[in-house]
Amino acid sequence: MFNSKNTSSSPPPPRNTGTVETLVGRQTEIKGDVFFTGGLHLDGRILGNVASTADKSAHLSISENGAIEGEIRVPMIVLNGAVVGDVYASEKLTLGAKARVTGNVFYKLIEMQPGAQVNGQLVHESMAAALKARQPVAVQDYSSDSRIIDVQDAGIQHQQHVDAIPD
Repeated sequence: MFNSKNTSSSPPPPRNTGTVETLVGRQTEIKGDVFFTGGLHLDGRILGNVASTADKSAHLSISENGAIEGEIRVPMIVLNGAVVGDVYASEKLTLGAKARVTGNVFYKLIEMQPGAQVNGQLVHESMAAALKARQPVAVQDYSSDSRIIDVQDAGIQHQQHVDAIPD
């Protein structure tokens, strides 16, 4: 009675602790780009890009009923709904168990619950910056090891350690 534990098999959806100034309800559909400051919570649907305006503390939360078809550029995102488009989280991205992303995800810090789906690439900000600048990413030097193969991919030089080099 007093020491009862939650026996639910799935964790509760992540919650954003910031203040929500804007709420898009479940029965609402917006066609066009949305720009906001502060907090935005989405239970409805947006057909367009979503971006915060010069506010590093801006946050977006998308419930399991919420959906966006477009690009998202917000520092802090809590996602438990559906997104078709690229997601850019310059501070933190939390993907809940029911999150579904069809597109690339660019992040600084990511938290992902079991069940979340990403159909695209997960790109950390350091790799995104290197790809943009087309500069080499720092790698461990194995140059004295004869079992190293140099690989060039998308303008980035990196090394891959292998067990044996085929003849």
